[in-house]
Amino acid sequence: MATGTPHHRTGLALVSAAIALICMGALTVLVRDRWNPPEIKSAEAARHSTTGQVARAAGARVMPTDPSLAVEPKPEGPKRAQPANPF
Repeated sequence: MATGTPHHRTGLALVSAAIALICMGALTVLVRDRWNPPEIKSAEAARHSTTGQVARAAGARVMPTDPSLAVEPKPEGPKRAQPANPF
């Protein structure tokens, strides 16, 4: 009851390793954009770039966001539980 010759198993192992390397390379290409932080433009810079051109073509305007409030309102809902060990 032989399971195969060592030469046959070596060939299957090489094919499996090649497929695994190709899959790892494909996944690396798919997630490489997540390694760098996103480029965030100010509203003034966005007005003069492709973002502003597309916004104007759609009839919209690019405006800066409103400044955050000095005192933020308390969130509604139940209070968060105190952790058992804060350290």
